[in-house]
Amino acid sequence: MFKKVLSLYRKKVWSVEKLARFNGANIGENCRIQNVTFGSEPYLITIGNKVRLTNGVKIFTHGGADILRDKHPNIDFFGKVKIKDNVYVGNNSLIMPGVTIGSNVLVAAGSVVTRTIPDNVVVAGNPAKIISSIEDFEEKMIAKNVRSKGMSKIEKEKYLLSLSESSFFKK
Repeated sequence: MFKKVLSLYRKKVWSVEKLARFNGANIGENCRIQNVTFGSEPYLITIGNKVRLTNGVKIFTHGGADILRDKHPNIDFFGKVKIKDNVYVGNNSLIMPGVTIGSNVLVAAGSVVTRTIPDNVVVAGNPAKIISSIEDFEEKMIAKNVRSKGMSKIEKEKYLLSLSESSFFKK
């Protein structure tokens, strides 16, 4: 009973990052981890430095064995997940077993990462595919930089609402 209460306390009070570390995930420095699911084997997950995992990201280290268990009752298979340095993973993205995400990578929201991603790229989609280099992304975003970083919420709202339509990027 005490173990159940302690486990519930950890889930409710500890940060997602602290709980993941406690359960064996290897997480680097200066990471920002929001409401992320680390699955049942967080000890198979390695996260580098300066990684941001946003709301709804799910990292899987196994899956699919149930369908084979009638024929192979003891089957289990796993894949380690590695996310290198300076990576941003957008909301509700899925990282599948066995994947490595290189350094300096942006994973767009809602992406399903099914294969290893090289360094210095932007990926998006299901399955996630390379859509540009980080350098191309930087060039496009620099052109739309509105320089609002550091403003208070009220200042930012007033400032953004004062800008012309051409200040915002469109798709």
